[in-house]
Amino acid sequence: MPPTLFSPFHLGPLTLPSRIVMSPMTRNRSIGNVPGPLVATYYSQRASAGLIVTEGTSPSPNGLGYARIPGIYSEAQVAGWKGVTAAVHGAGGRIFLQIMHTGRIGHAANLPAGAVLLGPSAVAAAGKIFTDTQGMQAHPVPREMTEAEIRQAIGEFAAGARHAVAAGFDGVELHSANGYLLEQFLNPGSNRRTDSWGGSIENRCRFVLETAGAVAAAIGKERTGIRLSPYGVFNDIAPFPEVAAQYTFLAEKLGALGLVYLHGVDHSSMGAPKPEESTIRAMRAAFRGAWVLSGGYDLARAEQDLSSGRGDLVAFGRPFVSNPDLPERLRTGAPLAPADMKTFYTADAKGYTDYPPLNG
Repeated sequence: MPPTLFSPFHLGPLTLPSRIVMSPMTRNRSIGNVPGPLVATYYSQRASAGLIVTEGTSPSPNGLGYARIPGIYSEAQVAGWKGVTAAVHGAGGRIFLQIMHTGRIGHAANLPAGAVLLGPSAVAAAGKIFTDTQGMQAHPVPREMTEAEIRQAIGEFAAGARHAVAAGFDGVELHSANGYLLEQFLNPGSNRRTDSWGGSIENRCRFVLETAGAVAAAIGKERTGIRLSPYGVFNDIAPFPEVAAQYTFLAEKLGALGLVYLHGVDHSSMGAPKPEESTIRAMRAAFRGAWVLSGGYDLARAEQDLSSGRGDLVAFGRPFVSNPDLPERLRTGAPLAPADMKTFYTADAKGYTDYPPLNG
């Protein structure tokens, strides 16, 4: 029998009751970059997912490019996340922390005192970013990272992963997609280095591979996943001629590290280019772990792609915002509540913890 969305799945040491993954989604509710009780309520409401992946969480003050996003480098942040994981586990759920360093995507108005906007090269991203104190601001030119700062960042990812496990998470997902620091090293538009961290396919992949290796060594490969968006265009990232070759190489090397899953991003439902199917097939063949599908899925498409073997798990994003009991709604065919996009990135409970379940 082919698997269905509601079949269990063994992910490393975890047994997931379904193949439904809650996608990481920035929600901007961590005041002072520390997740509080409101965040714990939000995630525990959604604990019926087979696996929750949290919003992007910075391993360093330098990676807090957005307003009110959480970190995982201070004692207060670890304590805050302990409240979240306890609430999710208490409701029967499983939860990974997504570790995201925003790199050049940010602004001084969003960073804590002493933090620096860094990137692989001194190339500003096009467009603007929201700040609580100054409204919309153009992306500044980041400072090109030195060799020492690159090594420091790799250490920060590993330390963040250790802090995540100490906070009670079941694992971590490295955010190497959507134009943040890890992907900034992968893309020749944002990485114009001529040293051993840029230029060739192997050199552009080096930062991601060394970071993934350091995290896997710190907490175990069976607790380490990664998210990639080879054809993404978010945050001024553009596809390039060597995409297929580079990402197939990257998938093979990540598979050799033994990472537990690869989470592939397909944002074509939101206007991004459709990933080349031949590239995705090559990456899937090269990677040895589980494959997480994402991008505009509904029940029918999810079931089709699982039964055909295109992936092992399916991630749902926006439907989880307004449907905390999404798995039950999918299972029973109940209608999905619409989400209010105006409250996606605000600071309070409205549009966050006030969406009722079916029987609420």
